[in-house]
Amino acid sequence: MQDDLIARAQAWLAEDPDPETRAELAALLDAGDTDELAARFAGTLQFGTAGLRGELGAGPLRMNRAVVIRAAAGLAAYLRKQGHTDGLVVIGYDARHKSSEFARDTAAVMAGAGLRAAVLPRPLPTPVLAYAIRHLGAVAGVEVTASHNPPRDNGYKVYLGDGSQIVPPADAEIAAEIAAIASLHDVPRPDTGWETLDDGVLDAYLARTDAVLAQDSPRTARTVYTAMHGVGKDVLLAAFARAGFPTPALVAEQAEPDPDFPTVAFPNPEEPGAMDLAFAKAREEDPDLVIANDPDADRCAVAVKENGAWRMLRGDEVGALLAAHLVARGAQGTFAESIVSSSLLGRIAEKAKLPYEETLTGFKWIARVDGLRYGYEEALGYCVDPDGVRDKDGITAALLITELASTLKAEGRTLTDLLDDLAVEHGLHATDQLSVRVEDLSVIADAMRSLREQQPTELAGLRITRAEDLTKGTDTLPPTDGLRYTLEGARVIVRPSGTEPKLKCYLEVVVPVADHESLPTARAKATELLTAIKSDLSAAAGI
Repeated sequence: MQDDLIARAQAWLAEDPDPETRAELAALLDAGDTDELAARFAGTLQFGTAGLRGELGAGPLRMNRAVVIRAAAGLAAYLRKQGHTDGLVVIGYDARHKSSEFARDTAAVMAGAGLRAAVLPRPLPTPVLAYAIRHLGAVAGVEVTASHNPPRDNGYKVYLGDGSQIVPPADAEIAAEIAAIASLHDVPRPDTGWETLDDGVLDAYLARTDAVLAQDSPRTARTVYTAMHGVGKDVLLAAFARAGFPTPALVAEQAEPDPDFPTVAFPNPEEPGAMDLAFAKAREEDPDLVIANDPDADRCAVAVKENGAWRMLRGDEVGALLAAHLVARGAQGTFAESIVSSSLLGRIAEKAKLPYEETLTGFKWIARVDGLRYGYEEALGYCVDPDGVRDKDGITAALLITELASTLKAEGRTLTDLLDDLAVEHGLHATDQLSVRVEDLSVIADAMRSLREQQPTELAGLRITRAEDLTKGTDTLPPTDGLRYTLEGARVIVRPSGTEPKLKCYLEVVVPVADHESLPTARAKATELLTAIKSDLSAAAGI
């Protein structure tokens, strides 16, 4: 067994085109570090509906140039079998370690396969790539990014010609083509033959962002902005300048791209401490709101001042605010969200007599809803211009929430005032999450098995009126690994994360509110219920 492991590592070493990972792997072989070799060669990174994502390093269970070249070759073979023998593939990338190399390798593989390839001119937000696919009439797109994962990670996200991320069966068909590649020596990679785009696509994207806003709307809200060491700053500043908003005050320490993300433990606005520098800047500037993008700028976080302190709004709160704003502006079309997001969106759509749909988790599903006008997901993702970008877009979402803040400011009101109004109108929809990060993925499997084998009958004293194992699918949803519990006045969904080693539990309680004076009592009750549900669920899952 050990001889086989070493033989596989040596075979990989012979093919690896990257001097850095070759040296890394050679050092492990020289040291006879079979534990570490086993960790890297116990399988391969699986290509799925999130594409690829993993830790950088040598070997098939890490993100590296050899893995990316195989992925690109598999995608090229898939596209050719679909009849796209000379179609255009557009490639974007973020500012993480190795992103530009992975983008260049992908372009070389596409050119070698007879496809046309075009690479964005520099590290740019993921939504610019999603826009470029449709704008240029491409048959597919690739974005090299690990979004808000830790610095050691990178990833590879694939879109097809409709501008939305791949879904089954395309993912399995691409994975089969990747698996069929016997040797990297069989993959032609010319040194030239692809195009590096100029700023024309970015200019077209920025021109499109103007359409997100209402003509003659107020543009007075002042913002503090952090790019979280990612690629959002220049594009967001350009979009805000075009719109005529005041120039955002930047969090200087996080303004420029830095693949090491030195000021945050995790470069995700949702993680504890990630917004501390933004809040410090807000205390200096006293803006109307704080806006953050994640490193590839497809997500948008919003914070508001409440009782003298800055508080980050939940994704569900921003999702409801944007929906209410679009309804007030007379938007037509379908409102959609994933099953883990707040049911408040459905209430807002119903009151406005607009179509509403729930999908599986991820914008790969939300973006495919027929007639989509607006879609969001609780993990800070918002699609406010589906005709332009069929994915979440942290730039246009930032524009729209700043327009809403400006409109409310003109009325002497704030975003929290509108949230209060929505609670009185539709009931207080309070959400929370129990999220457990693990080193050992078997912990997640064990928790899911425990809940399936010993299904709870109540949580926080609320009876579970309906329990659904989502692996079986529902009338409206295809199968997915998850559990959904409907309680009297609450809802719980438990699922493994698709992109991180986490078990995620999404909690929502709905408390009726008679009037604005009743809100403090309703909030206290909601907090108490959410805390109790979290405790009971944690015990039931053994986490």
